[in-house]
Amino acid sequence: MMGPAHSLSGAAAWLGVGAAAKAAGHTMPWPVLVVGALITAGAALAPDLDHKSATISRAFGPVSKAVCEIVDKLSYAVYKATRSAGDPRRTGGHRTLTHTWLWAVLIGAGCSAAAIFGGRWAVLAILFVHLVLAVEGLLWRAARVSSDVLVWLLGATSAWILAGVLDQPGNGSDWLFSGAGQEYLWLGLPIVLGALVHDIGDALTVSGCPILWPIPLGRKRWYPIGPPKAMRFRAGSWVEIKVLMPVFMILGAIGGIAALNVV
Repeated sequence: MMGPAHSLSGAAAWLGVGAAAKAAGHTMPWPVLVVGALITAGAALAPDLDHKSATISRAFGPVSKAVCEIVDKLSYAVYKATRSAGDPRRTGGHRTLTHTWLWAVLIGAGCSAAAIFGGRWAVLAILFVHLVLAVEGLLWRAARVSSDVLVWLLGATSAWILAGVLDQPGNGSDWLFSGAGQEYLWLGLPIVLGALVHDIGDALTVSGCPILWPIPLGRKRWYPIGPPKAMRFRAGSWVEIKVLMPVFMILGAIGGIAALNVV
């Protein structure tokens, strides 16, 4: 799928988690619901770090372009080193390592660890990166015609304000883990969710997605999971734009209303 659909699906997924948490009696404070939805929307773009033309490659100028080059080469190297007899030969790393459950878990765990051991500046960095990506995904038309610097300033300002809101008593820095020093440990959850939602979205397209790697299926270790081919669509097609994106918006609205219990 394309960037806007990935971000919308990510935000909708977190709002759905908020609704489920509410039903389970562990209501999210509204700042956690909002910040989590934005982080998930941004994290839903991150698996395309292996794609030189993806939205994330443009989000941070030369820095993100360089990171994408490195991740693409790393992903390709891992693919070549681990492919089995049934896996096809490739010339690049797109939709390999960064499109797996293992990558999602490792990135989420790494961000949680950074939030715990890196203190406030690490939290601000995590928020900044994902808020910039959320702007690029959710407000992509405006982001494309705007200056990168303005988008970065918006991300930095929003990160500073939202971190301050979360730090207020009862607002959610310790929403899920309340032990001493465990504030913001939950930040890894929307990041894992965003990556997995991205992978599931890509699995619906023509090429499928090797979400289960390194678990082998048949003769393939990089098996492209997906529905029957007749049910798949091409990225950017009318199915994605006219059907899936409106559905994600509706589901997100329903999840948000249920999570906040405003009706």
